[in-house]
Amino acid sequence: MARAAFEALDPYNDNSFLLREFREFTAPYHFHPEHELTLIVKGKGNRYVGNHMDIYSSGDLVLIGTNLPHCWKIENNQEEENEVASIVIQFSNDFLGTDFLARPELSQILDLLERSKHGIQFLNHTAEEITNRLVLLAKEPNSFKRLIEFLEILHTLAISKEYILLDKHGTKAHQSGKTERINTVLGYIIDNYKNEILLDHAAALVNMTPNAFCKYYKKTTKKTFIETVTDYRINYAIQQLINSDKSISDICFENGFGDLSHFYKLFKRKMKLSPLKYRKEFRKDTT
Repeated sequence: MARAAFEALDPYNDNSFLLREFREFTAPYHFHPEHELTLIVKGKGNRYVGNHMDIYSSGDLVLIGTNLPHCWKIENNQEEENEVASIVIQFSNDFLGTDFLARPELSQILDLLERSKHGIQFLNHTAEEITNRLVLLAKEPNSFKRLIEFLEILHTLAISKEYILLDKHGTKAHQSGKTERINTVLGYIIDNYKNEILLDHAAALVNMTPNAFCKYYKKTTKKTFIETVTDYRINYAIQQLINSDKSISDICFENGFGDLSHFYKLFKRKMKLSPLKYRKEFRKDTT
């Protein structure tokens, strides 16, 4: 994956929204003008929403706003058939008419869609309830009942307090301009953070010299290219520290850090704790 690719969705076939079930997660880091509600029925791996990265697993429920780049990457050992499954609903801002969502009765749903520009992960009881309802919705043959239930699902999500915003900056993508360049670079980082990432190659992807690219990237994102790469690697290392018993050394090298002492230094600079101390403190606080 070289960039956040624009995705043109299939026709809705006279339906107000598009509901699909997937048995593979092959979509690249991409964006589209429709909102997207994604439920991971089965599977685990890395989820990318804008500039946010996290580990996902079965039951992961996320609402993506318009033109917000995103993708779900699966773990390598899940490539075989039936190891992953998802339910995805995509719908436009005017899926029920130009002014329908502007009506006062739907103000909470309108607010939900505004918040979705950051990407919203729903948690706890809300995620469990909506998971069950989406599974049933996918089996509902009556189009009218499907529409009513979908609106009720949106209302449930709109009034829920069990959520977190993922990309606090709301990284919108566009098909042209400077944002597309940044999306191209982020795509390169996402696909290669476990391996060697070359500044020269990132610059070449957007047809710039390394020096010009460094200045452009810092001006656009308010951080250096190397800082972005390090943040992605440390964020994933944090998830492994929390969710696995892997050694610090294994976590270091699995996430693209070529030197253990350098990993310790960067981690402590960002988190104010060493990796080992961070793991111990986290587990002490959650037991």
